[in-house]
Amino acid sequence: MRYSGFLGASLMALAVSHAALAQVTATPVPDTQPTTQAAPATDEIVVTATKRTQTLEAVPISVAVTSAKTIHEAHITDLIDLQSVVPSLKVQQFSSVGQTNFTIRGFGNGAGNDGIETSVGVFIDGVYRSRAATALNDLPEIDRIEVLRGPQSTLFGKNVSAGAINIVTARPEFEFGGKAEMSFGNYGLIESRSTVNVPLSNTLAVRLSESTDNRDGTYRNDTTGTRLNDRNRYSLRADVLWKPTDTVSVRILGDYNKIHEVCCAVVSVQNGPATQFIGAAAPFGLGKPISIAQHDNRDVQLNTDPVNRLNDEGISGQIDWDLGPAKLTSITAYRHSADQSYTDVDFTGADLANSDRRNRYNTFTQEVRLASDGTGRFNYLIGAFYDHETLHSGVDTTYGSDIRAYADGLSGQVPAALLGALPAALRPLFAGRSNLYVVEQLQALVTPSIVPGRTYFQAGQGIHDFYTQHQDSYSVFGQADYKITDRLTVTGGLAYLDDRKRVESDVVLNDPFSALNLQNVPQFGALGIPPNLYGALGALQFFYGNDPNHAPVNYPNANESGKLKGDKVTYTAHADYDFGIAHGYLTYSTGWKAGAFNLSSDSRPPDANGVGRSVAPENVTLYEAGIKSRFHGGYFNLAVFHQSVKGFQDNAYTGTGFALVNAGKESVTGFEVETNYRPINWLSLDGAVTYLRPKYNSYKMAPCVSYDTVRCPINPATGLTPNFRDLSGTRPATIATWTASVAATITHRLSEDLGGTLRGEFDYTSKAQLAETTPPDISSYGNKSLNASFSIASLRYKAEIMLWGRNLTNYYTLITTFPSVAQSGSYSGIPNEPRTYGVTIRKSF
Repeated sequence: MRYSGFLGASLMALAVSHAALAQVTATPVPDTQPTTQAAPATDEIVVTATKRTQTLEAVPISVAVTSAKTIHEAHITDLIDLQSVVPSLKVQQFSSVGQTNFTIRGFGNGAGNDGIETSVGVFIDGVYRSRAATALNDLPEIDRIEVLRGPQSTLFGKNVSAGAINIVTARPEFEFGGKAEMSFGNYGLIESRSTVNVPLSNTLAVRLSESTDNRDGTYRNDTTGTRLNDRNRYSLRADVLWKPTDTVSVRILGDYNKIHEVCCAVVSVQNGPATQFIGAAAPFGLGKPISIAQHDNRDVQLNTDPVNRLNDEGISGQIDWDLGPAKLTSITAYRHSADQSYTDVDFTGADLANSDRRNRYNTFTQEVRLASDGTGRFNYLIGAFYDHETLHSGVDTTYGSDIRAYADGLSGQVPAALLGALPAALRPLFAGRSNLYVVEQLQALVTPSIVPGRTYFQAGQGIHDFYTQHQDSYSVFGQADYKITDRLTVTGGLAYLDDRKRVESDVVLNDPFSALNLQNVPQFGALGIPPNLYGALGALQFFYGNDPNHAPVNYPNANESGKLKGDKVTYTAHADYDFGIAHGYLTYSTGWKAGAFNLSSDSRPPDANGVGRSVAPENVTLYEAGIKSRFHGGYFNLAVFHQSVKGFQDNAYTGTGFALVNAGKESVTGFEVETNYRPINWLSLDGAVTYLRPKYNSYKMAPCVSYDTVRCPINPATGLTPNFRDLSGTRPATIATWTASVAATITHRLSEDLGGTLRGEFDYTSKAQLAETTPPDISSYGNKSLNASFSIASLRYKAEIMLWGRNLTNYYTLITTFPSVAQSGSYSGIPNEPRTYGVTIRKSF
């Protein structure tokens, strides 16, 4: 296990509020202390979901608020853990840290293909994080996390067509104090967090925080003996608050985050003939280790260990100026991120192919807004937002030492009928040889530079796939509330969004077999052999096999500008009525996400259907009605909605690249229920349920898959399937019908000094097909996870000790599935985290 060291003891003896599973928080307390009961559920919840300070009940949209207390008690360390208490949120980390995806209500995309931006925006202290991986670091000192469900384009602008995650951290305070924490657990876990708050004067305060997260791997690569899915993370954060007057405040934040991990484990879901050939003993196969395809598969076989590196750093400044009737806010930020991953992309013990992916992002954002003071019948907010990002994205995919034997085996031996048809003098050249060797030998008779056995599928061949993208986005927005009566408030909002992208590609194909036109091999014609004799070997053309050019076309060029431009006006309308014990609201809202380039080897010049290089924007429409009620001892919130996306940007992984296509229309109808009830003062019960019924209303150009033999039959002449199939009227993959979370928290005073807290939580997700590119009968998984914690806190010593565990039943499931690389008929999956448990010691001062 690698260890990066800690700053003293470590973080957070928790000084904060009443637990809130989804839409509950309360006033923070300064230090850890024993309690006999939590704060009452009737406490007002203050949020900034509309970029103004409001109570949650007065916000006429669906917002889930998770307090620092819940984060503490549930041992939530990052946004992946957060989904356990917000059922409508799903966070998935795939085969590397850089391939992370956020979805809300089933909508979201962007993982793996760097040209596709997320549909769920992440904001930390008002600063937009343009890439999902940069939001995966361990959470800093949190005040609350708000999950805004449904399109938020009118106020948040960029890439929030499905929703937004708004993370609010604790501000520096004008009183000295701090917290430290250390955790120890199974798999050699050593985790530290610490924060110190220092007032430098009556107007200047500083908060410094650090965290380290070190753990051995939870899976073992049986080929190399290395532990996979380890943790090696470090973060440092400085937060400065200056209040020169009562009306002006300036906040400067700087942070640095590092991840260097051996991740991620991949297992076999189904081993088709190609993978079985890898595992079969010679002379019937390569005799290499392969993962055993079975349920509860934890068998990992990789010839090289996957390595992930991520460095992320940034600085931001926020100025707030209270003008009396309004407040002016300016947020300026610059961020730099770089990630690299090295992966055995065939996910077997054979050395077939490896990828080396490297990305760099530089992002500058500026937001200015003016908000009224919230008094009176009429209130407003107006503002503007600008974002500039430069992206350098690239991957080198190269063949390994076993690729030739693998390709020879898949091509099969030359058939006896063909051998008998050859002149007697040539037969010894081909007897017992593979069809691939025969292709080379026939070509060599005309072109001597082609050497049989040493031309195609050689180690080091592959593809160099690099892109540079420049992007400028801006929006101007405004929203106003008018209180028609003391109980009825109507809200209207409008935004204009503009997005411009410019891309340059540098793709070099160094795979001569993929570059060969098997339908017209020129040497065959010179020998009097049908030019397409071996057309069926097109199934071995892993790059550009289905492209008529059999080669990349870099852009900009004479026919393609390499530019995308788009703009849109989005709007929203709400009505909120205060019934006394409940608020009822109606919402109509629209959202927009700009078009995108396909920055992968599947990028093509547009075909007759307009499919290829890029996709058009997404347009989102939401109808929602809800109730937010409070009663003695609890609350009950309900949202019913119908949300649709025209032009959904489907980013399907096909096994060698990404097929980026606009679906005609995708929709989902559903409801969300969130509740808390305290039947007695020492017991708090929380529950949240999400129901989703999704549908492809129209999707006539979905990427074809090998398992769908009805809509995607193999052409025997080429060995290839059609490019598209029609999924109209079907249910989209990845979206579970039911997701639920229930929790019970018991608090009890053990003595005048000591208090105890016991929390149990159960998370449930119904089975759903995890990817449309994998068969539903082998890729449908759900989740049943049991989490718990027990803590004892001392008021006198401001200290606490907690025992915690996540996935205590060691429930096995898969996060996602995908076609195995260059192994038709085989499928791989990424398993979830196994049972983890440990102890955490906290101290406040």
